[in-house]
Amino acid sequence: MRLMLAAVTAAFLAAPLVAQAPMAKPGAKDARRVTGGTYKTDPGHTLVTWTVDHMGFTPYTGIFGDVAGTLEFDPKAPNAAKLDVTIPVAKVTTASSGLTAHLLRGGKDGGKPDFFGANPADARFVSTRVVSKGQAATITGNLTLNGVTRPVTLQAQFYGAGKAPAQMGGGENIGFTATGTIRRSEFGIGYGIPIVSDAVKLDIAAGFMKQ
Repeated sequence: MRLMLAAVTAAFLAAPLVAQAPMAKPGAKDARRVTGGTYKTDPGHTLVTWTVDHMGFTPYTGIFGDVAGTLEFDPKAPNAAKLDVTIPVAKVTTASSGLTAHLLRGGKDGGKPDFFGANPADARFVSTRVVSKGQAATITGNLTLNGVTRPVTLQAQFYGAGKAPAQMGGGENIGFTATGTIRRSEFGIGYGIPIVSDAVKLDIAAGFMKQ
């Protein structure tokens, strides 16, 4: 038995290793891959990251995820694109459980909350104008947050497109990044200003799946 095991082990060690070809990424920054139609957000891969200045010492970052909505896009008429997304404020995520609880805490004795309050309504962004330039675009729209609607401008960049692997549905996907800045006081969230900045920087990663 020992001789047999030794022979099998020797044969295994002597066998040539077959190199596996690396798997190519399904997406690429190639605008020719984009086709027109209606796209739905990929909620697991669409993130709205927000950053404020904390006392002038450090930036502090949190995230909104699980974004739902649609993008209507025709690569032959990019300026006619329409974006309508909903952001679940109640699912805000930070690295501090205490801060997350404070963001979602109701006001004392029925008063106004410091931030979003308990069971806050979803935020919503609806585009009103798109001006494209190559693989970049300026997107202007109305952001409704904390019961207030104000115009917001985002600077967007095409990130990549392609077909997802078959095990992930095999559909067409497209992705963008975007940046912008809002002032939270304009949406009725003034707690801590100026110790915590009024300006909130937005960094967005948006994935969409063709319907």
